[in-house]
Amino acid sequence: MKVLQLQDVSKVFYTKTQETEALSHMSFDVNEGEFVSIIGPSGCGKTTILSLICGLIAPTSGKVIRQSDNAVGYMLQRDQLFEWRTIERNVYLGLEVMHRLTAENKAHANELLKKYGLWNFRKHYPQQLSGGMRQRVALIRTLSTNPDLLLLDEPFSALDFQTRLEVCDDVYSIIKKEQKTALLVTHDISEALSLSDRIIVLTNRPATVLTVHEPKLNAIAQPLKRRESPDFAPQFELLHKYLHGEKP
Repeated sequence: MKVLQLQDVSKVFYTKTQETEALSHMSFDVNEGEFVSIIGPSGCGKTTILSLICGLIAPTSGKVIRQSDNAVGYMLQRDQLFEWRTIERNVYLGLEVMHRLTAENKAHANELLKKYGLWNFRKHYPQQLSGGMRQRVALIRTLSTNPDLLLLDEPFSALDFQTRLEVCDDVYSIIKKEQKTALLVTHDISEALSLSDRIIVLTNRPATVLTVHEPKLNAIAQPLKRRESPDFAPQFELLHKYLHGEKP
């Protein structure tokens, strides 16, 4: 089942003096339960795609079709936790904003805190947690609203390399256990290869889909283990060539 479809989507930004075409006739879909990544040259409009999907902006032409009207979960580059709120109250934030902080939804959020090792830290404040734990809190905050689709906008980019590897495994495990569909925007080819069922490769701006790559790695392995595959490096090189203008 298709959770998301982009059909011939173009986006042009206008100012008083000029127009800038960010996306051109872009089409792709995301199926239920998939983890899909988008990579492309810097400045090609990857974040614009996420803004279109969650309805922050409208396409100039074409259609963005979501399977349901359920909330889309959006996880940003930084955790955006409020330092003056406890971990528990940070996790409840999305439910509060959506006026859905019912006893049932609070119980669901609390169950996520227990399930993923944060219950004992619920009365702590963000500054008392490591960077990896803060990202886990941010993900649980997003999951507490029970979205059909998770949009991940380079959520690991603010972390140091070692923490980033660990958090990738952590986030991937949680998303798979919760049986969520995820769309990740990243500039990191290794990250895309280790996490994804499919990788959508974009051209330079105005961006369109150059190719869709399916990593031929162990589908049941954790991301960190996938990086150890002998097939990892050749696929990295292939995707690197695509990003530097080589056609499929």
